[in-house]
Amino acid sequence: MSTVALRPPEPAIKRVQVLSTGSGEQHKEHRFGSRLPKTWWALTSRSWIEIPIHVFIVKHRDGLVLFDAGLDPAIVSDPSYVASPIGRFFMKRVFRLHIGPDDTVATKLGPLGFAAADVRKVIVSHLHFDHIGCIREMPQAELMVSRDEWRQLSEPHPDRDFILREHIELPGAKWRPIDFAETDDPLFAPFGGCYDVMGDGSMVLLPTPGHTVGSLSMLVRRDGYPPLLLVGDLTYDVHSLMQDRLPGVYADKAELRSSFAKVRGLKGQLPDLVILGSHDPLAVSTLASAVHSPTGEINVTG
Repeated sequence: MSTVALRPPEPAIKRVQVLSTGSGEQHKEHRFGSRLPKTWWALTSRSWIEIPIHVFIVKHRDGLVLFDAGLDPAIVSDPSYVASPIGRFFMKRVFRLHIGPDDTVATKLGPLGFAAADVRKVIVSHLHFDHIGCIREMPQAELMVSRDEWRQLSEPHPDRDFILREHIELPGAKWRPIDFAETDDPLFAPFGGCYDVMGDGSMVLLPTPGHTVGSLSMLVRRDGYPPLLLVGDLTYDVHSLMQDRLPGVYADKAELRSSFAKVRGLKGQLPDLVILGSHDPLAVSTLASAVHSPTGEINVTG
């Protein structure tokens, strides 16, 4: 009697990569915090620090998923991209943006073997302009955002917090505000809930408010590799998060400290957890080191 060897199940996470849609500069006070009022240092500071603008690519067996959608090059070429005069005034004083016409998600996906049409889902960590910039290039994609974050669009002036309604509420855009489900899983219970993106535990969304009212992070898990936590703008670098050092801009100080503590708690339960920020200059090298594989099962590109 012959037997047939069973093929091992296909891994859920097949590839993880980073691409950048341009770069920018922020004030030192923005990155590391300041005792001075935000408006004061925004108008007077002459100290700038370069930052990348990352998009994370996760190739799942059921489709391509992006974490955030980068920056739109039109923001530097179109004087009316920011409709609010107040927004335009402060944009130039809080950010210096370096982005060219080819710094789009669609263009950057090509050399990696993907197309914008391949993207099944975009997980939006929060609604700031540099995280939703290229959603119009992926009209077929489901755009997932926390419901608390989405509610900001109903407020009178979300543009004052650089949430630009005209670039979010696009005709035909497939936005899906999500609610976090209660859980007794000891990994996720401290966060007050979670959301399983693909239903297989490989990508789990966690509420990490503070930078904005509805910011979220995504835990990516694949057997044989350390877990990855994509945190958006919860922190600009891992050292600051671990040292409980707040940046100079946030929506709610107490919530940000609470989210910091929860992520540190998750790191305590998962000692090999790799934390990756969307503006962390070390994110590419950190990810490359964490998921390096001689078999090429997971590739990392800057």
